[in-house]
Amino acid sequence: MSKIESQLEDFQKASKRFSEVLQQKENEFIRDSAIQRFEFTFDIAWKALKTFLEEYYNASCASPRACFREAFHQGVIEYDERWIEMTNWRNTAVHTYKEKLAEELYKKLPTALKYFQILLKKLKEIKE
Repeated sequence: MSKIESQLEDFQKASKRFSEVLQQKENEFIRDSAIQRFEFTFDIAWKALKTFLEEYYNASCASPRACFREAFHQGVIEYDERWIEMTNWRNTAVHTYKEKLAEELYKKLPTALKYFQILLKKLKEIKE
């Protein structure tokens, strides 16, 4: 299995698990689990995007923001500031021990899932 195939498989599994936790009735445990799964999915997503940009577009990037901006530039995904916002959400997630931050982030997670699903679909299309 190639690196891209492996990353896509991991991205798909992470997205599925993220989706599953968001379908659960909210409580403190579910909220915290959803935030953790968002973090995992985000990290897998941007690293898969990085690999795609390197292998299919001969472009490089070293951070999530840079990878999303390069993906806009290459036409992999349409320009949308939400991708950059999600990078900020990921950075905020490490501070979710604060109840208010955790609640605010949790409310944004269904939007993040939609964006991950869009990216996964695009990467699969490129690979084919």
